Amino acid sequence: MKVTMDVAALRGTHWQQYAVRFVLGGLVTLCAGAVAKLFGPGIGGLFLAFPAIFPASATLIAKREQQKKSQQGLHGTVRGRRAAALDAAGAVLGATGLVGFALLVWRTLSNLPTAVTLLAATVVWLAISLPLWWWRKSHPWRR
Repeated sequence: MKVTMDVAALRGTHWQQYAVRFVLGGLVTLCAGAVAKLFGPGIGGLFLAFPAIFPASATLIAKREQQKKSQQGLHGTVRGRRAAALDAAGAVLGATGLVGFALLVWRTLSNLPTAVTLLAATVVWLAISLPLWWWRKSHPWRR
């Protein structure tokens, strides 16, 4: 499956889908806050790195792919699962880069200006995430 961006798909998104994303994103953030309250901000911060929108977007991607296939008279369950899995793989790659981002911010924020720290952490995130994405693109996992 080739990763593309379809801006026209924004017109096909219903308000209910945005509401689901908003509610699930809020619940993930609320859970991360509860973890921070129980175990401290160091552990809670790790949970805040979880993409709050991911659970909703994965289900919506699967549903959209199933709808596309059903319009063609096909079932589409497998296609929907594969599309959601591809989104999950991308989230893992980006989250791996966030670990480098967080470590750099944690180690340098008190010693460097905030803007410099954030810029350097963004470069680290890109330096980790992009090679992983290119590797994933050139070596797809096989069943």
